[in-house]
Amino acid sequence: MAIIWELDFYSRPLRDEEQKKVWEVLICEAPQTVSQDPATLFRYSQVCPSSTVNSLWLKQAIEAAIAESGQRPQKIRFFRRPMNNMISKACEEAGVTGVASRHTYALQLWLQERYQQFYPQQPGYEASLAQGASVQYPELNTAPLPDAVRGDRGDQWALVSLEAAAFEDMEDWEVGFGEAFSLKALGLAPETRIPGLILFSPRALPLAGWLSGLELGYLKFQEKPLPLMRLETGVSDSWSLVNLTNAATVAEAKGFEQAKAEAQQVHFLAIQSDPNSETFAGFWLLREMGESV
Repeated sequence: MAIIWELDFYSRPLRDEEQKKVWEVLICEAPQTVSQDPATLFRYSQVCPSSTVNSLWLKQAIEAAIAESGQRPQKIRFFRRPMNNMISKACEEAGVTGVASRHTYALQLWLQERYQQFYPQQPGYEASLAQGASVQYPELNTAPLPDAVRGDRGDQWALVSLEAAAFEDMEDWEVGFGEAFSLKALGLAPETRIPGLILFSPRALPLAGWLSGLELGYLKFQEKPLPLMRLETGVSDSWSLVNLTNAATVAEAKGFEQAKAEAQQVHFLAIQSDPNSETFAGFWLLREMGESV
């Protein structure tokens, strides 16, 4: 299994003795199965002097994390668009691929934990800086899937749900492409309904393969200007997966969003060749994180 890290390099709600903002790098290993608890995987943090906030310092921090962990990640995900150039350059110089992604679930859980429990206990903490810390993603234009992976007019889809307990044996499922993360870390009850969208297509494998090359973020119901289910990828891309053509399908999509909210925004996207298939060409467990600190 490929090793994937998640990284954030940004100022924190702290000031040093000279009243300058304190910068910090956080690096954590991304869990890729439902049985992996993010808190038990590799984590690394280092404070950066405000006078050395640059790609060279960050490269050295990444190299220090690699040395400490004893492993080199296949890629490093990061979600802050304003830091794209600096982080990408540091990753490249450290010999690791850096990718902008909203699929940074473990990192954002760790950040939430630190904002709630760690930073308030540190010298120089300023609550006003914590309250103003968020990431605003731009409004996106939603594009159709490429012709090469779209099925014909006979393609089908279904909005469904599974109990959280059903994912416990996910590692035994036959899945061509996909990714998962720990549900135990969220404390979801076994009976919690996890909603999902299944796409049935005669081009299931090409579609799943193409999607696997994207940084899948989350599924979202869009009511206007045209009702549809869209897939958010990277930090600035959006794809139309399903057009909702009547009141019944719109009601289903609203139910999907309600179920997401009740499951801490956890949901899934699945690809199958037909409704009778017992295997998945693709299966991704996803979570909508929204604005991030």
